[in-house]
Amino acid sequence: MFDRTQWFLAGMSIALSVQLSQPVAAAVPVGKVLQTAQTNSSEAAEKALKEGLQLYQQGTAEALRSAIVKFEEALKLYRQAGDKRGQAVSLLGLGQIYSDLGEKQKALEYLSQSLPLFQTVGDRGGEAITLNNIGNVYSELGEQQKALEYYSQSLPLSRATGDRSGEATTLNNIGGVYSDLGEKQKALEYYSQSLPLRRAIGDRSGEATTLTTIGLVYSELGEKQKALEYYSQSLPLFRAVGDRRGEATTLNNIGLVYSDLGEKQKALEYYSQSLPLKRAVGDRGGEAATLSNIGLVYSDLGEKQKALEYYSQSLPLKRAVGDRRGEAITLNNIGSVYSDLGEKQKALEYYSQSLPLRRAVGDRRGEATTLNNIGQAYSDLGEKQKALEYYSQSLPLIRAVGSRSGEARTLNNIGSVYSELGEKQKALEYLGQSLPLFRAVGDRGGEATILYNIAFVKRNQNNLTEALNDIESSLKIIENLRTKIASPELRTSYFATVQDYYELYIDLLMQLHKTNPKSGYDTKALEASERSRARSLIELLQESKANIREGISPDLLQQEKSLQQQLDAIEKQRIETISSPNPHPTKIDEIDKQRLSLLQQYQQIQTNIRTASPRYAALTQPQPLTLTEIQKQILDENTILLQYSLGKYRSYLWVVTSTGVTSYELPKQVDIETAARNFRDAITSPIQRDIPHKVAEASANLGQLILQPAAAQLGNKRLLIVPDGVLHYTAFPALTLAKTAGQNTNDPLIAEHEIITLPSASTLAILRQNYGDRKPPSRTLAILADPVFSPDDERIKGKITQATTEKLEANNLGLNQSLRASDRGWPPERLPFTRQEAQTILSLVPSDSSSQKIDFSASRTTATDGSLANYQIVHFATHGLANSKKPELSGILMSMVDDKGNLVNGFLRLTDIFNLKLAANLVVLSACQTGMGQNVKGEGMVGLTRGFMYAGAQRVAVSLWSVDDEGTSVLMQKFYQKMLQQKLAPAAALRAAQIEMMQQEKWKSPYYWAAFTLQGEWK
Repeated sequence: MFDRTQWFLAGMSIALSVQLSQPVAAAVPVGKVLQTAQTNSSEAAEKALKEGLQLYQQGTAEALRSAIVKFEEALKLYRQAGDKRGQAVSLLGLGQIYSDLGEKQKALEYLSQSLPLFQTVGDRGGEAITLNNIGNVYSELGEQQKALEYYSQSLPLSRATGDRSGEATTLNNIGGVYSDLGEKQKALEYYSQSLPLRRAIGDRSGEATTLTTIGLVYSELGEKQKALEYYSQSLPLFRAVGDRRGEATTLNNIGLVYSDLGEKQKALEYYSQSLPLKRAVGDRGGEAATLSNIGLVYSDLGEKQKALEYYSQSLPLKRAVGDRRGEAITLNNIGSVYSDLGEKQKALEYYSQSLPLRRAVGDRRGEATTLNNIGQAYSDLGEKQKALEYYSQSLPLIRAVGSRSGEARTLNNIGSVYSELGEKQKALEYLGQSLPLFRAVGDRGGEATILYNIAFVKRNQNNLTEALNDIESSLKIIENLRTKIASPELRTSYFATVQDYYELYIDLLMQLHKTNPKSGYDTKALEASERSRARSLIELLQESKANIREGISPDLLQQEKSLQQQLDAIEKQRIETISSPNPHPTKIDEIDKQRLSLLQQYQQIQTNIRTASPRYAALTQPQPLTLTEIQKQILDENTILLQYSLGKYRSYLWVVTSTGVTSYELPKQVDIETAARNFRDAITSPIQRDIPHKVAEASANLGQLILQPAAAQLGNKRLLIVPDGVLHYTAFPALTLAKTAGQNTNDPLIAEHEIITLPSASTLAILRQNYGDRKPPSRTLAILADPVFSPDDERIKGKITQATTEKLEANNLGLNQSLRASDRGWPPERLPFTRQEAQTILSLVPSDSSSQKIDFSASRTTATDGSLANYQIVHFATHGLANSKKPELSGILMSMVDDKGNLVNGFLRLTDIFNLKLAANLVVLSACQTGMGQNVKGEGMVGLTRGFMYAGAQRVAVSLWSVDDEGTSVLMQKFYQKMLQQKLAPAAALRAAQIEMMQQEKWKSPYYWAAFTLQGEWK
C-alpha cells in the first residue's frame, strides 16, 4: 500500500471452522493508486494517508482503529479539494480496515462508494482492486457466487493493466471460492496459476498465502502430510515478512491437521500459538475460528463442558463479524456436544439452526456434516429409519465435495444403524467401505472406531476370533494415540472415551474362555482389565520420582510460580468474600470462574513443562503388570486380589492368588449399580443407617452379586480389591456373605479379612519402586487438627481453656452429630472432637518424635513448608472437600484465620498436595469424603488420594462419606492404639479398630466404622 511493494492483505486471514478451514480472499494493494492521488491532494491529506498507513501496518486492533481516524481525515480533505481519486483511495482503505475488523457491512458501504469514483476517473487498476476487495467481503459473508461475480470482473482488469500482483491475488481468491464450494481440484488449478506469478514478482507474503491455501485444500482432501509440507513452506515466509495475521492462520491450520491425525496435544500447542496472534491483530473472525477449533479438541478428548466454554466464546464473535458459515459450524459443534452429553433434543435444536445457514452460504460439505449429525441424533433416539434418511442425504453431498473423512464417518454411521437393526452383514459392508477411507486420510482415531464397530458386529455374529483380531488392532491405535497427549488431565479424559473398547475386548476374551477354558483367555482378560485402568496415575507416579523441572527454561518455571501465587491470592480473596457479612453471590461466582481459569492455566503450564523436559522425554511408558508379575510382586500366600470389571451386558471378577487365577461372570453393570447404591443409601441415610435389618438386607444383596460366587476362595485371607465403576464408592468391609444355604446374613467381611483397595495392581508396583530405596523419616507422627475457621471463633477472643476438653466429655451437647464435611454453610463448623482425637493419638508417641499443629498452626503454610517430609505418619483431622465434577477444586480446609484474627488462605487444594514432598508410610485424612472425587471411567477416583500418592505416601487412609465427628475420633484413637501400641500393620490395625467399634452398641452401625478404607501398600 502506498510506497509498499507488498500486497494490501486485508482479510487474508483464513476464516476457519472446526471441520473446515476456508481461505478468505486477499485484498489487492492500493499503493500505485495512491501515488497519483497524493500529487493532486493537499499536503495535509497526503500526511494523513501516510500516518494512516503506518498505523495500519502495525496490525493491532488498536492501531487499526486509529488508522480509521486518519483515513477519515484524509477523505474529508480530499473532498474539500475535489480530488475524486484521493477520495476513492481513502474509501478503499476504510473499507479494507473495517473488513479486517470484521465489520463487513460497513466495509461494503465504503467499498461501494469507492468503486464508482475509480470508474469515473478511469482508474482501471483501482477499479480492479475495489472489485477484488468487494469479492473478499462477500466471500467472508458466505456468499460465494456473488464473490465470484466480483472476482471475474476484477481479473481481466488486472491483466489489462499488467498488474501481475493483482492478477495473482484474484486468482488465489477465486481458488478460495471454489474450495469453499467443494470443488477442490478447480481450486488447485487457480492456486497453481497464482503461485508462480507471486514468486516471479517476489511477493513473499502473497506466496505464503497461496502456499497456505494449497495446504488447506490438501488437508480437506485428506492428504494431511502433503498439507503439512505446504504449511511448513508458508509459515517461515509469513514470519519473514512480519505478517502476523498470515502466521496465525497457518499455525491454526497446522493445528487442524494434527487434530485430524489424532494428535490432540500437538493441535492444542499450535492453536495456543495462533490465538494470541489473532487477538493482537484484531482478527475477530480468525479468533472465533481458533476458539472453535480448541473446543473441538476438548470435545474429542471427552472434556465436553470445556468444549462448550470455547464454543460459547466463539459463537458471538462469528455472529459479530457476519461469518454465517462459521456460525453454522459452531452451532453444529455445540449440537454435537449436547448429543454426546445425552441431550439429543437440545442437539437437534442446534443442528436445525446450523443446517439452513450452511445451505444459505453454499457450504455443501458443512451441510453434509450436519445432515450426518442429525441422522446420528435420530439413531440414538431409536428412530433408525429416520436416521438412514438423513444419512442418505449426507452421503452423496460429502462424496461430491471430495471429503473422504466425512464419507468415512457417514458410512460408519450407516453401518452402525444396520448393526442395531440386526442386519449384521449389511452393517459389515458399510463399515468395510469406511475403514480404507479412514486409513487413506490418516485418521487413526477414526480407524480405531471402525475396527471397534466391526469387532462389535462380529462378536454378535459369534465370530469371536475375528472380532478379537479387530479389537486388538483398534487398541494398538488407542494406546499409541494416548501417549501423544502430555497433559495427564487430557490423557485421562481421552482414555475415558475409549473404555468401551476395552470392555468389548475383555468380554470377547471371557466368551472365548467359556469355549476354551484351558487356553488362557481369562488371563489375557485380566491383563486387559489391568491395562484399562489407572494408567494416568501409574504414569504420574513414575514421573513423581523424576525431577522433570531440571533443564526447563527459567521463564517457564517463573510462569508456574506466578500462577501458584495468583491461585493463592484468589483463594484468599474468595475466603474474604464469603466471610463478609453479606457476601454477594455474583461476586463469588466471578471469583470461582477466575479460580477455575487460573487452575486450567496452571495445568497448561505444567503440560508445557512436561513437553519441554528432557527428564520427562526420557521416561519410558510404564507397562501394566502381567498375571505372573502380579503374583510375584503384589501377592503372598495369605493375600489375594479381587479385580472387577463392570460391563453393559455382563461383568467379571478375577480372583488372583499367588499360584493361580479364577474368573467369574457377574450380572450386568446396571444390576450391580442398583444394589451398590441401595447398600450405600442404607448405610449413610440418617433414616436407614440405624435400622439393622435394612442395612443387613442391602449388604447381603450386594454381597450376593459381587462376592458370593468367589466366597469359597476367600477363607480368611487379606483382600486386595481393585474396584470398577460404582464399586469405588462401596464400603467392602461392611458387605456380608451367606455361610450356608438359606442363611441370609452373616458377620461383615471385615470380621474375617483385612481389606485394602487399589486403583490397579500396577499402581502398587510403581509405589514400591518409588519408596523401595527411600530412607525412612526420622520422626514418627505429625498431626494437623482443629483449625480455626472463623474470626468469631472463641480462640480469637482468648477464651480457649480446658473447657474445650470438658465439653467433649459431655454427651448431652449433641456434638456427636457434627460432620467433618465443609458443605454445611460458611464459615465451616468447628470440629471439637478433632482436638481430642489429636491429643489422644499424640499421647501414644514420644513428644520428641511427634509434631502437634493445632489451632492457628494447623495452617496451609505449615502443611506446605516442607517439614512434613520428616514424619512417617501424617494425620489431618479437619473438614474435607471433594469435588466430583472438578477434582482440581478438591482439598482440605486448614485454618482460615491467623492468631490476630486476619483472614488467610487456608485451603490446601489438590495442586498443593501434588507439590508436597513426603516420605510418609501413612497419610490419614480424618475428614469427610476424602476418598471421593471424580469417578472417571478407566481411571477410577480422581481426587486427594492420588495427590498424596504422587507426593510420596505409601498408603492413604480416606473416607467414603460424610463421617460423624465423634465417631471418627473414637475410630482414629483405636486405629492408632492398635498401630502404635500393639505394633500392627496399618491394614491390620484399621481392621481391628473397626471390629472393636462394631462390637459397641453406640457405634455398631457401619455408618460409624465402615467409611474409612486403606489405599495403597498392604504390607
